[in-house]
Amino acid sequence: MPLILLVGTTSGTAEVVADEVSRRLTAHSIVNRIVRMERAALPMFTTRKHFLICTSTYGRGDVPDNSKPFYHSLVEARPDLSDVFYGVIGLGDANFSRTFNGGGQRFDNIFAELGAKRIGERMKHDRNSGIRPEQMALEWLENWLIEYDKLRFGSIAERAVRTHQMG
Repeated sequence: MPLILLVGTTSGTAEVVADEVSRRLTAHSIVNRIVRMERAALPMFTTRKHFLICTSTYGRGDVPDNSKPFYHSLVEARPDLSDVFYGVIGLGDANFSRTFNGGGQRFDNIFAELGAKRIGERMKHDRNSGIRPEQMALEWLENWLIEYDKLRFGSIAERAVRTHQMG
């Protein structure tokens, strides 16, 4: 089952970050697929269970334009995401302290409200930090992968034990 990188972007920065993260995931032998949020739809949750949200923040702490329909469909339809696991790479500008990283925070909040379980801490990049967002994302990803591997390999180990017990 591939890890889906959901990308919310206005200027393309989140897409650049997702491309770098995707390459690192592939190098780590993790099958993954980038899906821009304007192409995301709720039915994907029936077959996809692992997500990494990579989103910028727009305006006053809102999600980017390309992700608004998907975000609003989550808020309105309120699907059960209790079997979903996710991580968040948030991009923002700390000059707007009250709404800093609002896009990532909004997706984190709605996924959690719908029962999904976050893997690791949410990454919060500040565009004024002097660190390129893709560099920070790759550094953050190293710790996130440790947690994700526990999920992936823990599930495999649990299935093996159950299969052995049933056999």
